[in-house]
Amino acid sequence: MDAAFTAEQDEMRRTLREILGKRCGPDEVKAAVRTAAGHDRELWQQLAQQLGLPGIAVAEEYGGVGCAPADLALACEETGRALLPSPLLATAALAVPLITALGTAAQRSGLLPDLAAGRLTAALAVPGPALSTALALTGDNTPGEWAGGGRAGGVQARPGEGGGWRLYGEAAQVLDGHSASLLLVAAHAGGFARSRTLLFLVREDAPGLARSRQVTLDETRPQARVQLRDTPAELLGADADNATGEAVLDALAATGRTAAAVLAAEAVGAAGQALARTVEYVRQREQFGRPVGSFQAVKHRLADLYVHVQAARSAAYYAAWDPRQGGLALAQALEALRITAGEAIQLHGGIGFTWEHDAHLYFKRAAADELLFGPVHRLRAHAAHRSGLFTTPQEKVAV
Repeated sequence: MDAAFTAEQDEMRRTLREILGKRCGPDEVKAAVRTAAGHDRELWQQLAQQLGLPGIAVAEEYGGVGCAPADLALACEETGRALLPSPLLATAALAVPLITALGTAAQRSGLLPDLAAGRLTAALAVPGPALSTALALTGDNTPGEWAGGGRAGGVQARPGEGGGWRLYGEAAQVLDGHSASLLLVAAHAGGFARSRTLLFLVREDAPGLARSRQVTLDETRPQARVQLRDTPAELLGADADNATGEAVLDALAATGRTAAAVLAAEAVGAAGQALARTVEYVRQREQFGRPVGSFQAVKHRLADLYVHVQAARSAAYYAAWDPRQGGLALAQALEALRITAGEAIQLHGGIGFTWEHDAHLYFKRAAADELLFGPVHRLRAHAAHRSGLFTTPQEKVAV
C-alpha cells in the first residue's frame, strides 16, 4: 500500500483549506448554524461547484468525480479543522453509498447526478438513537435491535393499496434531517412472520411527513426528528433483491465502515486545529512575566496531545485506504479529539471555561460525535469481537 498523497490530493487539500479559511471562521460557523438550513447554503454551492465536494465518491458515469473513499476522508479532515456545518457527511458518506449499492438503475441515474452536483441533499433516518448500531459500528445490526422489532416501535412499512409503500412512525437524531431534500428511511416490514428491514426514499414534500429541528449539544451537527404519518415512500432497490433484508444490512455495514474512516479523518482535523489554536494561545499569553507555553509542565501536556493527534492521524489515514479498520480508527480519533479539546479548555485558563469561547466548539463536537457514533469503548469492543480476540478456545476449535 502506498500511503503517499498524490499531487491532485495535495491540491484539493490546499484549495479547500484556503476556501474554508476565508469563509469558515468561528464567527461564521456560529452564524451559519443558526440559520434555518443549519449551514451556509452559498458556501455549500461553492464547494459543490468549484471542488465537486459532494460528488467525490460518486462514479463519473453519474456526474461525480469518481475518486476513492480516501479522497473523501482527506477532504473531511479539512472540513473537520474548520468544524464546517454542511450536509457533506449525511449526503456523501451515508446516503450516496447506500443508493449506489442498493438502488435500481433508474434510481441511481435519477438521484446520484443531483446529489453529486449539490442540487440535492440527503439524510439517513433510522429509528431511535441507533445510528451507530444500524451502521454496525458498535454492534451487529440485526433488525430486532434497532429497526422497531417485529410488532411495534420505530418506523413501520406496509404495502399501499394502489402499489408502493406507506410508512408510519418516527426517527430522532437524524443528521441534517430537517433540511435534506431526500430522506432514506430504514423501516421494518413484513410483520412478525417475515420480519426484515428495508430502506425507503421519501421526498421532502411527501404527504404526512413532519420534520422538526432538535436542540443539540453540537450545533454544527444539526439533527432532526422525523415523523411519518401514512407517508408514501419508494422502496430503494428492487423488491425481489431486498426480500429478506440481508442486502440492506450488508450495505449499511459497508457504509458504516467507510463512514467511520471519514469520521475519523474529520475528528483528526478538528483535534489538530484545537491543538494548533492552543499552542498559539500559550505562546502569546503571559503569566509571571513570561509566556505560559515556556513552562515545562505546559510543554509536557502539549507534547502528550501532539502524540495523541499524530497517532490518531496515522490510524485515520490507514483506515482511509482500508475501511475495514474504520471502527478502530474512529475510536482512536474520537478519543484524541475528546482529550485534546478538554486540554485546550484547561490551557486557555479562565477564558477557556466560558461557554461562549471558541474552544468549546471543539469540545462539543467531541462529546456529540461520541454520543452519535460511539462510545469509544464500544467501538473498540465491537472491533475486537469481529476480529476474534474474545473467541474462546472451544469456539476456535469449532471454527
